[in-house]
Amino acid sequence: MTDAGRKRAFEPVVAPDAQVLILGSLPGAASLAAARYYAHPRNGFWPLIGGVLGEDLAALPYEQRLERLKARGVGLWDVIASAERSGSLDAAIRSPEAADLRGLVESLPNLRAVAFNGGLAAKLGRRILRDLEGVALVDLPSSSPAHAISLSAKADSWAILGKFLPG
Repeated sequence: MTDAGRKRAFEPVVAPDAQVLILGSLPGAASLAAARYYAHPRNGFWPLIGGVLGEDLAALPYEQRLERLKARGVGLWDVIASAERSGSLDAAIRSPEAADLRGLVESLPNLRAVAFNGGLAAKLGRRILRDLEGVALVDLPSSSPAHAISLSAKADSWAILGKFLPG
């Protein structure tokens, strides 16, 4: 997913009836190498979203994790389509090209919330979606291990996503 030093985001993982869309900034080095969302073993994404859904998603094979997310009304993508970056830190991102967030959001008639996984995702995503009506914009603490607060503190913040999902 790289060419000439540019990192490229994955395709969205989303079902047409998604109710929550979680947006990161851009996949890190471990995720790009594995061609999987949130592949770094210390990234808390899978335990965090599993906690919201009441399922141990981290115990499932990757493809089953994605299928469970879609079945439960959760989609994944990134706010940046491509950028230059060495390493995995958001602070190292240069020359970002925005993903077509508006196009994706407008194709999801049941969408109730867009959640931003981390500060850069929120900053850039809110800029693109600032005039969006009828959909909550939710800032979440980053699931990255570089965001140094405890997983349990992150989980307390991530729990808000449950109110946008059925049952």
